Amino acid sequence: MTPEQLSALVRVVVAGAVERGDLAVAVPDDVVVERPRNPEHGDYATTVALKLAKQAGRPPREVAEVLAAALREQPGIARVDVAGPGFLNVTFAQGALGQIALDAVTAGESYGRTGALAGQRINLEFVSANPTGPVHIGGTRWAAVGDALGRLLTASGADVSREYYFNDAGSQIDRFARSLVAAAHGRPAPEDGYAGDYIGEIAAAVVAAEPGVTDLPAEAEQERFRVHGVDLMFTEIKQSLAEFGVVFDTYFSEATLHASGALEKVVGTLRERGHVYEADGATWLRTTDFGDDKDRPLIKSDGDWTYFAADCAYYQDKRDRGFDKVVIMLGADHAGYVGRYKALVSALGDDPAQNLEILLGQLVNLVRDGQPLRMSKRAGTVITLADLVEAVGADAARYALARASVDQQIDLDLDLWSRAASDNPVFYVQYAHARIASLLRGAADLGIELGTAADVVATELAHPREVDLLRAIAEFPRVVTAAAELRAPHRVARYLEELAGTYHRFYDACRVLPRGDEEATATTVARLWLCSATRTVLRNGLAVLGVHAPERM
Repeated sequence: MTPEQLSALVRVVVAGAVERGDLAVAVPDDVVVERPRNPEHGDYATTVALKLAKQAGRPPREVAEVLAAALREQPGIARVDVAGPGFLNVTFAQGALGQIALDAVTAGESYGRTGALAGQRINLEFVSANPTGPVHIGGTRWAAVGDALGRLLTASGADVSREYYFNDAGSQIDRFARSLVAAAHGRPAPEDGYAGDYIGEIAAAVVAAEPGVTDLPAEAEQERFRVHGVDLMFTEIKQSLAEFGVVFDTYFSEATLHASGALEKVVGTLRERGHVYEADGATWLRTTDFGDDKDRPLIKSDGDWTYFAADCAYYQDKRDRGFDKVVIMLGADHAGYVGRYKALVSALGDDPAQNLEILLGQLVNLVRDGQPLRMSKRAGTVITLADLVEAVGADAARYALARASVDQQIDLDLDLWSRAASDNPVFYVQYAHARIASLLRGAADLGIELGTAADVVATELAHPREVDLLRAIAEFPRVVTAAAELRAPHRVARYLEELAGTYHRFYDACRVLPRGDEEATATTVARLWLCSATRTVLRNGLAVLGVHAPERM
């Protein structure tokens, strides 16, 4: 029996008490069950009686006694104790715990998936780095966390579309093109331009593709370098992300908003709603009406569109595509952006609390030999995704970046994350999976098969370390759902480390395979089911983080 199944059972018991007239309350939509800190208090505890007492007009302990009596009659329940002011402490029957291992193995890749977020259509935008250089370390953190969050939301039943918005219009693209032109002619980068070896590489690639490009008139030359250079840079960005295991459902071009007339349309909508005005030769959105610290320009006095106007059109485009919620992941340096974005959502008639969510992530510092790394060999001024992967590998990089809450700054020790040792968290978890895979191969070599074995698993798994492992496996679906709802992939990583530790303690205390001429017993088979269940959860948990589960290490 899993925590979710116990929660549902308690709801059934409450409903039964109401139907019999034992309690006059509304049946709760959800019943929270938690593992008690002291294992002697049972497998799970719930405060449902305390929450129903006021409705019932009775003391909490009296309500708890009514529910405890009914719960004791349910199959799979060994004991129910009423404690303190009205806590219900529930202990499962031995077979109910063993069923968890059977359920996990039988469910396979679907174990941990729930329908908790079913019905939600979410547009998840992350990375969205300008196509003017390689993905830097901050964007790499968002790639790891964003992709893991997309996987979590999907595993919890949401309909998720991962989206990359690339700003291929505006002044930064002009600076990029001028930098490429300068490199092609052997000149230093413009004062406001981009530097780094990659600029020379892309400029050379443009010249190789269009040999006469440097002989064109200046304006035409810059346009060719802009078009071809952006295409080459963004192709490289997509390739580096794909090699990192991150592929987006949609790559959305800002230029298409300009070309389609979407900016004119959204400004017309905002004007019709009474939120647009003219001042100082510019066109403004009155965002202060919606809590922003100042109004924001949509069209500058020289007639050029602002980035904010494109943001308005882009948000409206997402909503027009049918997404209920827009989730955007940004670096901490964009904190000032939150207020204006909420204001534009309100100005368009939506509720920011329902339709918008902006996640802000802190910085990442790379450390080697106790010293911070300051620049990339290729990018010149920043550390890139490729630098990190080269240093520790894609799996370790993804795990390390997803392991910490996004609102925490990370000092990522390259020496730690690159070594094959138990103090390396990703190695520790992956090793547990490989260790189980090796054990199961050994069982197969001995001719020991799992079979159906429902009765065996139910009756044989009673050792304290076995029980600990079963309880840990049962928590996985709830961990996935909580991590999705809280936008916190790091909860999965920390859970996997705890599970790996619980498995290693079980393995040290409970011999699984027979030795020498010993025969396999019912306990052998039951423990193999438990090991297989643990492997399933480790594999599924690593998959949520986009990390491989190796069979051998």
